[in-house]
Amino acid sequence: MTDIDGLVIGVLGGTGPQGRGLALRWAKAGLKVIIGSRGVDRAEATASELRAVAGVSRVTGAGNAQCASEADVVLVAVPWDGHGALLESLCAELAGKIVIDCVNPLGFDKQGPFALSVPEGSAAQQAEALLPESRVTAAFHHVSAVHLADPDVVELDTDVLVLGDDREATDLVRALADAIPGMRGVYGGRLRNAGQVEALTANLIAINRRYKSHAGLRVTDV
Repeated sequence: MTDIDGLVIGVLGGTGPQGRGLALRWAKAGLKVIIGSRGVDRAEATASELRAVAGVSRVTGAGNAQCASEADVVLVAVPWDGHGALLESLCAELAGKIVIDCVNPLGFDKQGPFALSVPEGSAAQQAEALLPESRVTAAFHHVSAVHLADPDVVELDTDVLVLGDDREATDLVRALADAIPGMRGVYGGRLRNAGQVEALTANLIAINRRYKSHAGLRVTDV
């Protein structure tokens, strides 16, 4: 097992539903978390709320650059339309670090959600192109933000597909998934395959709308 004790996890987009929910679960699991946001006051307000909910003191807030600079591992959970510009601006702060991209490039129309075309192939591959000195992985695309934020959901019944080209990095990200009760990290292939994983989120949203659920994934026979 990869040792994650003592790691500082930065969450860019930590004031949004997905980033906030994962930050809460990691804080409850004993990890130190930094909430990153464009507005420091907003980041600190979210951190204060999470400290109260998690019953811990290990969550702090900061601007995006400080969050990226001080963290050991950084989760990118920002809206797709701001993804490229943010990462380009943080290239120096993220150099040498493991970056976890969980962004889903999706569009919505009257027929429902659909995957957007990304020139690089996926959000994760765009991150890799913009962060040549970082160790980019892709994971946590299909975890329900509603379940993450619900204190009555003690265990998250879901698997997390982890993609990347760096074995040590993907093992660490899998360990971060395993740290959340009920969740399991499963290696899902090279980063070049991230596009289909991101696009699958559109299918899950359609499932959730039809069945009034918060569906996740389970990989069998592993």
